[in-house]
Amino acid sequence: MAALRWLTPRRRSATARSVLAGEASAEAARKSARSAEETAPDTGAEAEFPVHGDERAAAFFDLDNTVMQGAAIFHFGRGLYKRKFFETRDLARFAWQQAWFRLAGFEDPEHMQDARDSALSIVKGHRVSELKSIGEEIYDEYMAERIWPGTRALAQAHLDAGQKVWLVTAAPVEIAQVIARRLGLTGALGTVAESIGGVYTGKLVGEPLHGPAKAEAVRALAAAEGLDLSRCAAYSDSHNDIPMLSLVGHPYAINPDSKLRKHARELEWRLRDYRTGRKAAKVGIPAAAGVGAVAGGTAAAIALHRRRR
Repeated sequence: MAALRWLTPRRRSATARSVLAGEASAEAARKSARSAEETAPDTGAEAEFPVHGDERAAAFFDLDNTVMQGAAIFHFGRGLYKRKFFETRDLARFAWQQAWFRLAGFEDPEHMQDARDSALSIVKGHRVSELKSIGEEIYDEYMAERIWPGTRALAQAHLDAGQKVWLVTAAPVEIAQVIARRLGLTGALGTVAESIGGVYTGKLVGEPLHGPAKAEAVRALAAAEGLDLSRCAAYSDSHNDIPMLSLVGHPYAINPDSKLRKHARELEWRLRDYRTGRKAAKVGIPAAAGVGAVAGGTAAAIALHRRRR
């Protein structure tokens, strides 16, 4: 790729993978958006921004804990377990990772890596069309009720202003596209899993769309779409997305973790906090009952599974 020619062999490793992941995700997002419906429910606008009629502006939204409570990959794993894609021990691991995500309020690299590897091994050999169809069902079962209304209103404000709105997430691009379409958004950039002949190989194209790779994806999409990033907005909860947030002229910290909140305050970025039981000026942890519910639900699921066997 032209974007990689300037790199010396020593500098190609992580940077090259980020660029490859970003460009692959941007291309997947553009292809999906060409055929997507552009209708969306009217939920109203929250802020004075964005500027109406600015066609060179767009909005980029992180998914996990920004648009949706929890991590999409864990909800997806729960749905795959229900369909007997994997065993009970794997469900317990998925649930523990989700509980950690909700308790800590940030992405743990080790947990996210484990979730990614688990998902790739689970879908290997399955058809892309099958996972897309299942993704529609899983959205209805586990994800729809976890969309933050406040963030949804912000996205709608951009749509009402005539701007394109993209999800940008480390979740599989197929799942991200389902969520984007259900919310009436333009499309989604996500982690691209390799497929040959419509069948997953268990490998990725590039690396997960996380951290710097997200910024590369947004940069690639902006170039392809003729966007002016200084007029665009980006929204995220995680300090891992500071590279993406720093690209745009209008960065927002949504339900921010402590590191992002500190960074946003220092740079005078706008903040929004929609988490139940939290105030915009204070960051704590979710109620213990919330984590207990996850653990309890996991125990119940495992017990039920054992009784059926």
